Amino acid sequence: MSSKGGGTALTRRNYRLSSDTDKPRSTGIVNEKLLSDYLHHVFPSTKQGPALASLRKPLGFQDLGAHLERLLSEGEPAEESRDQPVEGRLGPQPVVLDHTSGFEGLLFVDDDLLGVIGHSNFSSIRATTCVYKGKWAYEVLISSQGLMQIGWCTLNCRFNQEEGVGDTPDSYAYDGNRVRKWNVTTTNYGKSWAAGDIVSCLIDLDEGTITFCLNGQSLGTAFTNIKTGPGVAYFPAISLSFKESVAFNFGSRPLRYPVEGYLPLQNPPTADLMKAHKLLGYIKNVLATAIDTQEEKLLEKDCAVWRLHGEPTVLVTLAHIFNHFAPLMCKVYLVEDVLMDFLLGILEGGGSVDEHPLIQQLLDLFWLLMEDYEVNECLKQLMMSLLRAYRFSPIIPDLGFQIHYLRLTTAILRHEKSRKYLLSNVLFDVLRSVVFFYVKTPLRVKEAGLEELIPTTWWPTHFDKEGKDEREPKEESADERLRRRAYERGCQRLKKRIEVVEELQVQILRLLLNNKDKTTGEASRYIFLNKFRKFLQENASNRGHPTALCPPEYMVCFLHRLITAVRSCWDEGNRKSPGSISSEDAYVPPQLFYNGKVDYFDLQRLGGLLSHLKKTLKDDLASKANIIIDPAEIQTTSMDDLDEDEESGAAQRPFGAAAMGGALARPSWLSSPTLGRANRFLSTAAVSLMTPRRPLTQPEKVKVRTLAVEQRTEEDIEGSHGNDGLLLGRPLEEPDQPIADKSLLEIVDGIVMMYNLSVHQQLGKMVVVSDDVHEYAVALKDTEEKIARCPARRADILEELQKSQKVFAEKLNHLSRRLAWINATIYSKEKMLDVYWLLCVCIRTIEHADNTGSLFAFAPEFYLNVAMNAYSALKNYFSPANSMEELPGYEETLTQLAAILAKHFADPRIVGTDIKDSLMQALASYVCYPQSLRAVERIPEEQRVAMMRNLLAPYEQRPWAQTNWILVRLWRGCGFGYRYTRLPHLLKTKPEDANLPSLQKPCPSLLLQRHMAELLSMDKDMAASFLNSVLNQLNWAFSEFIGMIQEIQQAAERPERNFVDTRQLKVCATCFDLSVSLLRVLEMTVTLVPEIFLDWSRPSAELLLRRLAQLLNQVLNRVTAEKNLFDRVVNLRLPGLESVDHYPILVAVTGILVRILVDGDRQGGLLLPWKRKSSL
Repeated sequence: MSSKGGGTALTRRNYRLSSDTDKPRSTGIVNEKLLSDYLHHVFPSTKQGPALASLRKPLGFQDLGAHLERLLSEGEPAEESRDQPVEGRLGPQPVVLDHTSGFEGLLFVDDDLLGVIGHSNFSSIRATTCVYKGKWAYEVLISSQGLMQIGWCTLNCRFNQEEGVGDTPDSYAYDGNRVRKWNVTTTNYGKSWAAGDIVSCLIDLDEGTITFCLNGQSLGTAFTNIKTGPGVAYFPAISLSFKESVAFNFGSRPLRYPVEGYLPLQNPPTADLMKAHKLLGYIKNVLATAIDTQEEKLLEKDCAVWRLHGEPTVLVTLAHIFNHFAPLMCKVYLVEDVLMDFLLGILEGGGSVDEHPLIQQLLDLFWLLMEDYEVNECLKQLMMSLLRAYRFSPIIPDLGFQIHYLRLTTAILRHEKSRKYLLSNVLFDVLRSVVFFYVKTPLRVKEAGLEELIPTTWWPTHFDKEGKDEREPKEESADERLRRRAYERGCQRLKKRIEVVEELQVQILRLLLNNKDKTTGEASRYIFLNKFRKFLQENASNRGHPTALCPPEYMVCFLHRLITAVRSCWDEGNRKSPGSISSEDAYVPPQLFYNGKVDYFDLQRLGGLLSHLKKTLKDDLASKANIIIDPAEIQTTSMDDLDEDEESGAAQRPFGAAAMGGALARPSWLSSPTLGRANRFLSTAAVSLMTPRRPLTQPEKVKVRTLAVEQRTEEDIEGSHGNDGLLLGRPLEEPDQPIADKSLLEIVDGIVMMYNLSVHQQLGKMVVVSDDVHEYAVALKDTEEKIARCPARRADILEELQKSQKVFAEKLNHLSRRLAWINATIYSKEKMLDVYWLLCVCIRTIEHADNTGSLFAFAPEFYLNVAMNAYSALKNYFSPANSMEELPGYEETLTQLAAILAKHFADPRIVGTDIKDSLMQALASYVCYPQSLRAVERIPEEQRVAMMRNLLAPYEQRPWAQTNWILVRLWRGCGFGYRYTRLPHLLKTKPEDANLPSLQKPCPSLLLQRHMAELLSMDKDMAASFLNSVLNQLNWAFSEFIGMIQEIQQAAERPERNFVDTRQLKVCATCFDLSVSLLRVLEMTVTLVPEIFLDWSRPSAELLLRRLAQLLNQVLNRVTAEKNLFDRVVNLRLPGLESVDHYPILVAVTGILVRILVDGDRQGGLLLPWKRKSSL
């Protein structure tokens, strides 16, 4: 039914289906007696009296309306008593945040005026209602765990950007970030809170006390003897720092943790609650009662097997119930307290969701007997309640709460019509639905039950000289081995429980990715795809609302579930279409990047701005991909790009002006904002295409529909009847082979983008827990060694050491259990395989795009970024728990990535400075490790030689430091005195991070050295220009270094106390390191190709040798003179100048001189041109 008005009257018109009792059989209604018995059974009277059926009045459908009204009015409070104000409370109902006058600072406030996000240094806001007598409570849902002070304040409290709730007299607050309570002064109190916790704020004005609870557990009385009496009333209030967010519940929804004796600030809808429970009871009676028309009697049956068969008696009865029930189900309190509890109860028996079809039947009933607007609002409130319940449920050992709510979510989304409504209007538009795919990490392991799951803890106790954990410690004792194995068993138990939650989350995504449910309109997958793309746009655009960004910890979990679901759908389609490729070989075809079917927002392309590429590569598009771009549209796009900043600025100005005024109404804290420039490329670029693979005739333009993302249909994506959909414009180099459903290709593209947006950074952040375990383990071992060495007479020292030992051990027990959770949810073997799959997708995509020649410039930069970052994550974040060497096809993948880095770090098609720097840094890191260096050596010889040629290009007019570093790493281990990992004078100190590329053991590449020697030997001009540029940079770097140490020395000699700027020290050390590395490259060149300097038949040899000798002389003069400037600065031992020492620079110079002397003597004839003449 479609919505045609408001109120209950419009639903009632459809329900009087059987008032004509003269023709019961013709309408399908049972006889009067059986009907009366049925209705009395469904709607039992609550009044005391004769219970015999013979004394009851006959009841038919014509009397049912009045009978039901009478039953619902029984026990209902009188109208006048309902409106009377509650003593002890002042203010309007419903209770909300006072966004008009009760705030300080800049805040974002939700549309419902219950959620708030801080947008200035320290913002404060209070509620609209206060209390002066009695016992009251409200709850705060913590969305971020940062700096906040939550509590109560009076109207006289004045806050500012530095002082908030609890910092002034008559204001009281709890701060779970710093674990303190505040009332002008502060003391320790309570526990630390985390995102997903619920804080209950209780005030007892009769006793004058304030108490706080965390997730239903009392933290104890925080304040006593608070000020009370005439003129004193307390408002709920909060102060929060920038970007911290919470949501309040003053009673608009049932309190999650009600406390006996304390009332919510907002009155619960008592009368409506009573009606809703009664009506739900009647619905249950209908579900549990069957009518046997043959025997003319009523039968009891199991509600779970009830089906909507269209029996008129049952339908008309339910229609009368829904006449009253439907309007109530539009209210959030009733949906959460009545409907959600009822639906959860249906699933309590366990088993799979498929085994509980009653929920599907009930949803059918809702869509049949409720107006569309009522079902829509009911489903919206139900999903919001489920999301809140899931997000703010405490972690328990079996994850029972999370499983319970996810099962109901799955059951609801299995209903096709409900799923499509929620996808189209709620899941991405109103809710931050990716919360459903998040498994939060417990901050307090004891409350999460991890002590029961993992009773035995373990951490590494053996470390090598550089402080790294030993992979396979040889000295592991039997006790340590038992502890480690018990810990690993506990981790496996935990992992299995988490996998149950993850499997439910994947089931939800598989429902959303269903592309077969076309009976009620567009398939779910295409709705999801368009919403998903919009979600990515909001998170990718810098112009987006600052509060709309999805937290990265949610993104990580969403990415892994989406990969699992997409690969499952992909392989399912592959089984039905044997000619297509499997998900193992998945990639994104290059035509998505240039045919205009997929919007990449403002994300950078490898070749620069899209408008520029369309102008400069229009001929290539026409010849290679049959894509013709209208010249007029190119002009339009160019003008559009020029106006872009002005338009977006104008769009933001009114918003900014409102922001300066104070508290801001913003989209719901679970919602997404509208962006200033949505899908500009798709709406302005008119792309015309020829029919693909036509004979060589004049191109025929075929206009293509270009729509905004949310307006695309299945045909626009999948294509039909010769229309290739997303794959229009296939280049000749691309194989004509079915890949997969085109919608899945775009989702895979979105997954790669999502990893680039925030997932990689989050993976790096979570490693800190593993680092903490390592640091505490090292500290504990050090303390135990000190205890063993402590003399017996020093009992005082022994006592302090034992205290430290106890603290370290307790901290390690906590961290090792927390690490087990993080390893199971983020760094497990399965998650590692997901990231590895993503790396392989990026590699294959880059290879296919590269084959298109100049069209490679259209590829988005993030594919290269994700390829580099995913490899880095696999190498650095997932070990030592999981080893990259165990991944399938690991060596081949390393070689493929090496080929990409070697080819594209100097690719002229790539113009972005940042991406070029990233490629160069990735290659520099790649050659530092033996396995990845061997991968570089395995790429085809032609590519290796091309890479070395690019590395040997003159250093001028390009970033040369990383290039030089790569050449140094290829040489390190071969030079004079150059086999060290760390400088000799630093060996006694531990490195800050032993995993840095610069601290890896030398692994020179003789193969690449040979290529370098051949290139420099054969190409005399290149050799001369390369060496001249190296000598120029050495002259600059060493001169800069000398100038800086002069300034440092002058500052150190002044009588007044001076501090040298740390940045200046860092630049000075960098110049010294550059000088040493340039000298090593010269040593490498002299060793590999001595004839460059010694063969005077070369025009540049004498000049190069002369320049080299001058520079070496300059270095030796500055460094070797006794008690000179260099000596004095080295002896200062300033922090930041640790690498500045005599040894590294002198051995580099010595290496050059030795090679020149040795080779010069060996090739003496080459040094003396007159000898060569006489011999002739």
